[in-house]
Amino acid sequence: MGVCNVTPDSFSDGGEHAGTQAACARIDALIREGARVVDVGGESTRPGAPRVSPAAQIERIADVIAYAKDHCVVSVDTTSAEVAAVALERGAHAVNDVSLLSEPALADVVARFGAALVLSHARGFQEDMRGYGAWPDSSYGDIVDDVLREFDEKRSVAIARGVPRDAFVMDPGLGFSKSANHSLTLLRRVAELCARAGAPVLVGASRKSFLGSIVGETAPRDRLGASIAAAVFAQENGAAMVRVHDVLATSQALAVAAALGGPAPVGSPASASSRGEEARC
Repeated sequence: MGVCNVTPDSFSDGGEHAGTQAACARIDALIREGARVVDVGGESTRPGAPRVSPAAQIERIADVIAYAKDHCVVSVDTTSAEVAAVALERGAHAVNDVSLLSEPALADVVARFGAALVLSHARGFQEDMRGYGAWPDSSYGDIVDDVLREFDEKRSVAIARGVPRDAFVMDPGLGFSKSANHSLTLLRRVAELCARAGAPVLVGASRKSFLGSIVGETAPRDRLGASIAAAVFAQENGAAMVRVHDVLATSQALAVAAALGGPAPVGSPASASSRGEEARC
């Protein structure tokens, strides 16, 4: 899953693809580099970022999604039912909700369009976070148990509102309402998450601050090696998809890891023959 932030203030590439023309060019590049899914968002999820009105999000992304849907599988990165409805009308195939269904009506929209729903674990909006990883370690007991339980609670809400059980993708929400230690633990235990989630698991570690806490890099763009290592580890431990900014480098790393005996990257010929049809989104 390649990232297309149509925003002025995203944490690593804010402003680079803020216009429709730039965003469409970004989508073309992501597809050339090997993205199977493109995640289009009109609202930054960096800690402290102010929430963006549905109208503003729609203005940013509607034409971009209409363009992208003719070229790849598209997910819309939003927490708003109103934005999700417009995106799905324009041809998006999935909704990527980084608020863990803070707006239950979003599930109604997903059900109506027969879309996939990525539920990313979080315990609040990013505007309420003080900074990257600024979340008390004491907030969780066993982080895997807590994340899976809260995911399942919200999945049950969505199912009750008409979303089929096989439409879900689980994202543990690295960096969302979590300390660096929480995120690292979730990544370290991703095989357990995959075994217990009852849904395909999406891992989004790319350029995140918890990786910087390991390698000592403060600039998100300087975490490429760390991001690739996280993606390869996630893939080798069962993740169905990885969400990344640097698609070409990550695709190459996953291909080499597969050639050396790891699982084939999702979407490759070897993967298709061994796993059957790919996940809905």
